[in-house]
Amino acid sequence: MTLLRIALIPVFVVIFYLPVPWARTVCALVFTLAGLTDWLDGWLARRWEQTSPLGAFLDPVADKLMVAVALVLLVQADATVWLALPAAVIIGREITVSALREWMAEIGARAQVAVSMAGKLKTTAQMVAIVLLVLGGPVLGLPVTGLGLVLLYIAALLTLWSMVLYLRAAWPSLTRTSVDTGED
Repeated sequence: MTLLRIALIPVFVVIFYLPVPWARTVCALVFTLAGLTDWLDGWLARRWEQTSPLGAFLDPVADKLMVAVALVLLVQADATVWLALPAAVIIGREITVSALREWMAEIGARAQVAVSMAGKLKTTAQMVAIVLLVLGGPVLGLPVTGLGLVLLYIAALLTLWSMVLYLRAAWPSLTRTSVDTGED
């Protein structure tokens, strides 16, 4: 399922730029499918207690790539500070937390920065926000773009909050004067 999410990224990009009226709707469906396969993949892995090193590596990469690509496309399509600011916060946080997790794993302290409930709330808010923003217009009379932007700001705030929680958990390791990486 992780490989499917990665394969959907170029499909998402191509459909986003198609000059047809249904492109945004299909893009939103592709993004929703990617999000649902992420959820299902995680649920099945926990239920069947089956994980693999490749899956553990690729799963967060696939998620971050899909979100980053969607945010970049949205900002390119509507280049305003109101959209660029939360997109930059979300993408910047993903880079920061990924680097933090990699470094913490290197020193044998990866569990200190495991996924938190704040991170899960952030992910849910940003996924729904992106779907609504990709739709880009009223749906059944509802102002989905405005709602998507509000949810994106909520996701950006949750993003900052979860990043602070991760940094706070890692702070003792980050501020030690020497780090034993296990290498001689």
